[in-house]
Amino acid sequence: MKQKNNTSFFARVYDVVKNIPAGKVMTYGQIAKVLGAPRFSQIVGFALHQNPDPKHIPCHRVVNRYGEISSAFAFGGANQQRKLLEAEGVTFENDRVDLSKFQLNTLDFIKY
Repeated sequence: MKQKNNTSFFARVYDVVKNIPAGKVMTYGQIAKVLGAPRFSQIVGFALHQNPDPKHIPCHRVVNRYGEISSAFAFGGANQQRKLLEAEGVTFENDRVDLSKFQLNTLDFIKY
């Protein structure tokens, strides 16, 4: 995959995640699609697992395609992701984020 402006794929993932507003979530697949690499959702997950700046890159706002959170959230323990999302007003039903209410529309992003 060709990179824009020699920016690494991970850096581009972080740029997208930085722009997810509080109270909203995106899926790994959405982020990959925004970056022009729709089959790279697993690589998005790898990037977020290596988040170099969790205070400014809110990876807790990224969930899987079913609205499920990570079972082993990398920054603060298994329940920390849920706590952070709930603090932003995101609610859960059957341990899943209601994507119809809280998922950010991919059209809100330009291609990175």
